[in-house]
Amino acid sequence: MSFRIDPRLPLTGEVRRILADEIGKAVAHLEMAREKPEQGLHKCRKRLKSVRALLRLVRFGDEPFCQTENECYKQVSALLAGPREATALIETVDRLADAFPEQSAGGGLDPVRERLVLRQHELHAGPGLDAAINAAIAACREGLERIDRLALPDQPEQAADILADGARATLRRAKKALDKAESRGEADDFHDLRKATKTHSMHLSLLGRLWPTPIKARRKAVDRLGEELGELHDVFVMRALLDAEGEPLGPADETKLLRKLLKRSEKSLAKACLADAADLFGDSPKRSAKRLARKARDDLAGPQEEAKAA
Repeated sequence: MSFRIDPRLPLTGEVRRILADEIGKAVAHLEMAREKPEQGLHKCRKRLKSVRALLRLVRFGDEPFCQTENECYKQVSALLAGPREATALIETVDRLADAFPEQSAGGGLDPVRERLVLRQHELHAGPGLDAAINAAIAACREGLERIDRLALPDQPEQAADILADGARATLRRAKKALDKAESRGEADDFHDLRKATKTHSMHLSLLGRLWPTPIKARRKAVDRLGEELGELHDVFVMRALLDAEGEPLGPADETKLLRKLLKRSEKSLAKACLADAADLFGDSPKRSAKRLARKARDDLAGPQEEAKAA
């Protein structure tokens, strides 16, 4: 089923439909994760992000429900974060090897990669993963039973304002995070920018029939920024592990090359992220939301007026 709000249908029913579809797929991916943890966990967490993005989009229409459910799926996602992160760190080493082939040709990254693979196997093979999957499935199934409690205004003008306010809140988060990333450049600033970018990307999908600007080009640019910010996030996580007590990635002589390449990668990625984010989020969130609200009112009102005329 489509991850897109149909303006011809009541908003409450559309949001309930999408929530049920995404949560149901998350459960299926969790079942897959028992046999294929790398793929299943990654796909499940993507579905949970979609659920949370939808809840953020419509939260001003039913704040108690949306806040409670958003927190629920945040906790579910946290249950699965460790095993998924283990895979992402291996992918980070592989990206560094591809980006710097001459420096890594001598196998300088191999000891670190071997440790990360061992760490991944321990996390995926241990009883903790199965327990986390069971808890996540139970929480998702309980969430499916609560969907009918959601009640949103279905009148076109009110529905349009709810969607516009939700989209504007995310654009504000992105703008605020961008300002901090430009001025401070801390890992948390870029992480906040990444989360807002991912949410905005999903809002573009959900509002594909309502967004007022040429959406394909923006979607492409937002997705590219999301990928860049994801890679930068993995670099920050890896650097934090390098500085952690106990040298979890190995002694200094085995991580020297990794540290050097991470620093170079961080510099280039941060520069690209700031430039791309400025292009996307430099406009006023309020102005963007007003354009969305105007178009949404027209598009949402159209089907009801046609129905009355018939």
